[in-house]
Amino acid sequence: MKPMHVVAAALAATSLWVVAAESTGKLPAPWFVTGGAPSSYQAGIDSVETVSGKGSKFLRYTQGDGKSWATLAQAVSSQRYLGQRVRFQARVKSRDVNKWAGLWMRVDGKTPVSLAFYNSQDQPISGTTEWQTRSVTLDVPEEATSINFGVINAGVGQVWIDDLSLEIVGKDVPVDAPRPSKLPESPTL
Repeated sequence: MKPMHVVAAALAATSLWVVAAESTGKLPAPWFVTGGAPSSYQAGIDSVETVSGKGSKFLRYTQGDGKSWATLAQAVSSQRYLGQRVRFQARVKSRDVNKWAGLWMRVDGKTPVSLAFYNSQDQPISGTTEWQTRSVTLDVPEEATSINFGVINAGVGQVWIDDLSLEIVGKDVPVDAPRPSKLPESPTL
């Protein structure tokens, strides 16, 4: 290869690296990463992969055995939602997710008890997908203290969420619940 072409290729590669580095930002304070292996994942704001134009939030697998999971999460007080039905909705995109990804929401009470929970595992996002609208809807009982929501990434790959909303909806919007698995008729003793 001619020296001029080598220099041009090096400059192009450096420029791409700088653009990629500048396209991601730090996750805002209310958001955090938790789960089975949060240190195996990186989260942040992506200003390139966005549908809102404000930047999407991402959760990317970076290291480990690839059998872990993490969630990009936020917790809010349930005070303004008590006795209401609430929907967490977002646009979701994935790349090379080898297990599954999906939105989730949990409503907690005063003791560390979950009053309502849904994690989309029965409607998984896997592989590489374009932007799609997903949602989770739960009732918030009067004894609730917090609402936790976010996106899960199980295994390797990356998932983005953008154009998020947490809103009160009517009782005509169905509540999400995992599909029940068939239990055995009698115990094995």
